[in-house]
Amino acid sequence: MKTVLMVAEKPSLAQAIAKILSRGNMSSHKGLNGACSVHEYTGSFGGQSVRFKMTSVCGHVMTLDFTGKYNHWDRVDPAELFSKAPTEKKEANPKLSMVKFLQVEGRGCDYIVLWLDCDKEGENICFEVLDAVLPVMNKPRGNEKMVFRARFSSITDTDICNAMGRLGEPDHNEALSVDARQELDLRIGCAFTRFQTKYFQGKYGNLDSSLISFGPCQTPTLGFCVERHDKIQSFKPELYWVLQAKINPDKDSSVILDWDRVRVFDREIAQMFLNITRMEKEAKVEGTSRKEKAKQRPLALNTVEMLRVASSSLGMGPQHAMQIAERLYTQGYISYPRTETTHYPENFDLKGSLKQQANHPYWAQTVKQLLADGINRPRKGHDAGDHPPITPMRSATEAELGGDAWRLYEYITRHFIATVSYDCKYLQNTISFQIGPERFTCSGKTLISPGFTEIMPWQSIPPEESLPSCQKGDIFALSEVKMLEKQTSPPDYLTEAELITLMEKHGIGFQLLCTSCPLSPISFPPLALPRPHSSQQKHWERSSTDASIPVHINNICQRNYVTVESGRRLRPTNLGIVLVHGYYKIDAELVLPTIRSAVEKQLSLIALGKADYQQVLEHTLNIFKRKFHYFVDSIAGMDELMEVSFSPLAATGKPLSRCGKCHRFMKYIQAKPSRLHCSHCDETYTLPQNGTIKLYKELRCPLDDFELVLWSSGSRGKSYPLCPYCYNHPPFRDMKKGMGCNECTHPSCQHSLSMLGIGQCVECESGVLVLDPTSGPKWKMACNKCSVVVHFFENAHRVRVSADTCEACEAALVDVDFNKAKSPLPGDETQHTGCVFCDPVFQELVELKHAAPCHPMHRSGPGKRQGRGRARGRRPAGRLNPRRPKDKMAALAAYFV
Repeated sequence: MKTVLMVAEKPSLAQAIAKILSRGNMSSHKGLNGACSVHEYTGSFGGQSVRFKMTSVCGHVMTLDFTGKYNHWDRVDPAELFSKAPTEKKEANPKLSMVKFLQVEGRGCDYIVLWLDCDKEGENICFEVLDAVLPVMNKPRGNEKMVFRARFSSITDTDICNAMGRLGEPDHNEALSVDARQELDLRIGCAFTRFQTKYFQGKYGNLDSSLISFGPCQTPTLGFCVERHDKIQSFKPELYWVLQAKINPDKDSSVILDWDRVRVFDREIAQMFLNITRMEKEAKVEGTSRKEKAKQRPLALNTVEMLRVASSSLGMGPQHAMQIAERLYTQGYISYPRTETTHYPENFDLKGSLKQQANHPYWAQTVKQLLADGINRPRKGHDAGDHPPITPMRSATEAELGGDAWRLYEYITRHFIATVSYDCKYLQNTISFQIGPERFTCSGKTLISPGFTEIMPWQSIPPEESLPSCQKGDIFALSEVKMLEKQTSPPDYLTEAELITLMEKHGIGFQLLCTSCPLSPISFPPLALPRPHSSQQKHWERSSTDASIPVHINNICQRNYVTVESGRRLRPTNLGIVLVHGYYKIDAELVLPTIRSAVEKQLSLIALGKADYQQVLEHTLNIFKRKFHYFVDSIAGMDELMEVSFSPLAATGKPLSRCGKCHRFMKYIQAKPSRLHCSHCDETYTLPQNGTIKLYKELRCPLDDFELVLWSSGSRGKSYPLCPYCYNHPPFRDMKKGMGCNECTHPSCQHSLSMLGIGQCVECESGVLVLDPTSGPKWKMACNKCSVVVHFFENAHRVRVSADTCEACEAALVDVDFNKAKSPLPGDETQHTGCVFCDPVFQELVELKHAAPCHPMHRSGPGKRQGRGRARGRRPAGRLNPRRPKDKMAALAAYFV
């Protein structure tokens, strides 16, 4: 029996699809990576009986990265990244071992069906899966087809079964367009981000941002926010005056009349008009009009409109709303939430989708009435040719979804019902009045038929004061005429909804479809996603493929370029303002949205097969290489703006520890990224982030005479000492930049791993549990790689690591000296030496915890977490023995838990 391998984009999606296709008759088991499950069942494929294996990936399998030295900020001139630096494909998440997992599941399979998301990113992942799986699959016989692509828009029985019945092929051109975007993002983004980050962080101490990043969509997005800020700052309020009249149709009611001139900006003229009208005692009706009007039902819902409403009405940030929408999609509640289309195809089953809501407790009556009267065909919108509009696919209740998921689902459902409802109809009534030489009017609306506003009540026609019944020539007593003084007000800061509208208008966050756009030698935008330092690097590589509006807005918030205020308004920070003004001063094309659209058009031409992949890459990179060199040569222009807003390193921070070179105090700069700066030597030393730094007992490093500092993540977390110089310049070959004393392999330093290391970590294979000498009287040891923290020997007077090792597990023995009054040892003893892992006396005194929350997948035993290498000190060689049996490690982990 032949085997068909099927691969989806997410584990939850794979389970849902397999459940539909197998009709629930399937067996499931976890794959070797612990993250993806494999669902198996038998069925028919191509007229033959086969065994199906359904599994998934977790997003992109591979990511693009530089090789070797080009990944190190300090070793390479950023200008070399445009052409000289070679790139390679690496696993996006090495911890998942996704390539190995796919090869194990694909070995011996005869066919493969790709169920990746039906967009350009999904096509790109298709070929990443094929590169991993095809070499281990059975070879086809002759010209037999073995690769199939399923295209679908929702996780429903009908859509999934239809997709299985009309399998196609993956689109190589669309995958190439994503490859081109990744390489442009990598090269251009790294070059600009590395240069300006190093330049400005080396000069200013209060930037309060760990990365001065430059992004292809991020920078124009920030530009919109700063442009609005500039308008607010330059706005000059202006006084104006209006006239307001009031009539009394009867004793119990009054009507306010609006001046036809609206307003005047000269007080004397306004006073003149007021004097004229005040002389009159009556208002004469000059004319009346009654016109029937309609408020149109909304267009079908696309991604942009959903995000706008989520921000403005539901109070959800775009990133959060998109995550919820994707979860609702994978659970089968809505159709695919990433679509630009607002037009339903003629064959879309609108009636079937509406029937799903016929018994819902909130809108059943409205739906049943629509089904009885006949649904109204939705308005004709824009067909982008990607996916149908966002549509509810099955009914759900508030108790079933809860919280924000319910609120978003409720809006999507109400919007869909509104699109097949009728327009809201009302009467527009207007009465014109003559008061002396001046004209005034009053108007009101009378509801005829609520239409779609019945299901979207916030769109309904508000009740207004009833207008007096009158006809031309009628006279009403004038009770009051007054002049109001007002002033023009500046625009407010952009809301997320307004920013989303601007981004849509300028094509920011979209891959524009263009059928005829020649390669232009001048109009190319900056395609650059930032590349932070080592620990953040992989996150940016993975997110660089997710070209969507929520990501770009989230980026400028995370980079501290804007802050989100009440009403979800985006106020630019000082740093964001200076950056945008600096870009405008040097090269406006780096921030203008128009330049961004040009490259997007070229990428779309690659996707359509109308442009050459290599030609677009070379042409764009050549342009931006010249832009980069000009930016570097002109950086003084941006620096002049920085000098006004930020303080130099020498004037920032507070004295903390002494420099080993000049023996003067270095200043601790607490603003992100926290670092030490020696103004005398003009040297800056990076420090571990996301914790507190303080002086460590005025002790010095024996290698370079720098005073040690202590990093701590809190009383319940980890802490370790470090030498600022060694942290930035590793003293031994087996050490890497960013290692503290708990990873230092110095053979005799009292603070090093060699002296304080106890035993191999009970969870990760490469970590070592190291005694924290500052933790007493609540003593603990912590893994120098992962988040494991072991609490032991509370109230002990002294804890030391012995030179001897345990015969059973090769861990270092520990000498413990308890206070006599609080000793837990038997027989009133105060001193004991033993193994933390094996000694029965210590068993009740040890407790395993985690310094920080981690994914459950990473807490299920050894082998799931990986560090940066195994420390090799002189004394603890036995306790770091890599040949320790894994069953012993599992037993230790079970003992602690």
